[in-house]
Amino acid sequence: MSLLKKCLVAGAGLVVLGAVAVGGVWHWASSPVALAVPQLDVTIKPHSSVRSVTAQLRRGGVPVQTDLFVLMTRVLGLQSQLKSGNYEFKAGITPYEVLQKMALGDVNESVATIIEGWTFKRMRDELDANPALRHDTAGMSDAELLAAIGAPAAPQGSGEGLFFPDTYLFDKGSSDLDVYRRAYKLMQTRLNEAWAARAQGLPLKSPYEALTLASLVEKETGKAGDRPLVAAVFANRLKAGMPLQTDPAVIYGLGASYTGRLHKSDLQANTIYNTYLHPGLPPTPIALPGAAALQAALNPASTAALYFVARGDGSSVFSDNLVDHNKAVDKYIRGN
Repeated sequence: MSLLKKCLVAGAGLVVLGAVAVGGVWHWASSPVALAVPQLDVTIKPHSSVRSVTAQLRRGGVPVQTDLFVLMTRVLGLQSQLKSGNYEFKAGITPYEVLQKMALGDVNESVATIIEGWTFKRMRDELDANPALRHDTAGMSDAELLAAIGAPAAPQGSGEGLFFPDTYLFDKGSSDLDVYRRAYKLMQTRLNEAWAARAQGLPLKSPYEALTLASLVEKETGKAGDRPLVAAVFANRLKAGMPLQTDPAVIYGLGASYTGRLHKSDLQANTIYNTYLHPGLPPTPIALPGAAALQAALNPASTAALYFVARGDGSSVFSDNLVDHNKAVDKYIRGN
């Protein structure tokens, strides 16, 4: 058989295989999904990749096949068109219909997700960019926003730390003030619950101070299991009258002038958030802490540690004295 004939035969075989594959995908795409229950709701979070969307669907009881769903989405050019929100799915729906529903944004409710560790500015930017909200807070200062939701005035007029990071569902066209109000009330509930169950002997005078400490713990912790230890170090330093010397607070105080890397001159910048220069807690939180950070701040680990340094893998090394701490710095920071 000539080379040309072999190529033609091979090409014909590929066409047949391709047709079979397309037929198989179409059969899957047009066949009903076996829902966990006859009718259910699934919330898709903002900024989700297609694979993340399929994972959320599967966890919610809509067991689409991940690779086929991703392939179908790419073939139809819908990768960037899947919209977040709360979706209702009923028995008989097909994978293709699931995809079309999300591409059209056919939601019961819209969604806004606020992440632990975000600053309040980042939260405001996120809600300002949400097209399903009515933006009644446009142009408001933080202090004006707090007044608009009925919250008492905060130190520095700052809304920092006062809103609980979570996923919030709302009807399209709702005022952004409704989301802020719910997030504020939820943080007050979580904070008061944690304060009521706090450990004895903490160097904290109020729930607001606990919130501030929790924000430091949130920003300083790369590994969940380290939170109670980080909180303990800060509590121990407060009790001993030592400066907290926490870099995230310094960075927060630098604001827009922070270049992405701390320099010695930054540690000497005389802002009210520089915990190298000023003793005690900063005047306000520096981020939105989650439930785990609140719990750690109010129930720290039992340890005499006064120092910690990052290993570089998300975890930290904790030391009771400066000699051991300097050894850890030499090993993990200077590489000696």
